[in-house]
Amino acid sequence: MKRLVIFDLDGTLLNTIGDLAASCNEVLSRHALPLHTYDEYCNFVGNGITRLVERAIPEELRTEEFIAAVRADFVEYYSAHIDTHTLPYEGINELLDVLSQKGVTMAVASNKFHAGTEKLIKRFFPDTPFVAIYGQRPDVPLKPHPMVVEQILAESGFSAEETLFVGDSAVDMQTARAATLRGVGCSWGFRSREELLSESPYAIIDHPMQLIELL
Repeated sequence: MKRLVIFDLDGTLLNTIGDLAASCNEVLSRHALPLHTYDEYCNFVGNGITRLVERAIPEELRTEEFIAAVRADFVEYYSAHIDTHTLPYEGINELLDVLSQKGVTMAVASNKFHAGTEKLIKRFFPDTPFVAIYGQRPDVPLKPHPMVVEQILAESGFSAEETLFVGDSAVDMQTARAATLRGVGCSWGFRSREELLSESPYAIIDHPMQLIELL
């Protein structure tokens, strides 16, 4: 039986795209830049806030200084509106309850900035005993680099063989492979089933409770 499950956040535990899109469009409008659709934002997210902002602004304006300025505006606005539209996916709360009852340890590894990751977890899952909650931190490379996973394994005391990594994107499946974990793709997230299949996951699930069968 698997003893540790590490979850991605955006597109896996929480549907955050509404707040990400609304916040980024608000900041783009302040800079008189073109706006984007929710579907476009589904392909912009997954590699951290800096890459989200970089993808959202016109290519000819993507200087380091301008990206940093827009990123700062985005983080300020998004932090204040982070949970306006965001909600857990159907079945997630039930899954977390069952995992807890079974004694399975849980953790979160996200490319969202760390303060935002912590805020959302505390807001929506205050009673879930996550052993670790990590977002983007300046001293740790973003996923798919395996460092965040390796840190969680070291802190929890579990091996890669005892662990599943659950996420909605190619980045998550690449992270699992880099950390020698079994990667489970969730089809309800921001990316397509085809993207998940392209990374040869251990399994793809269509509803959170299907994860129980893989333990």
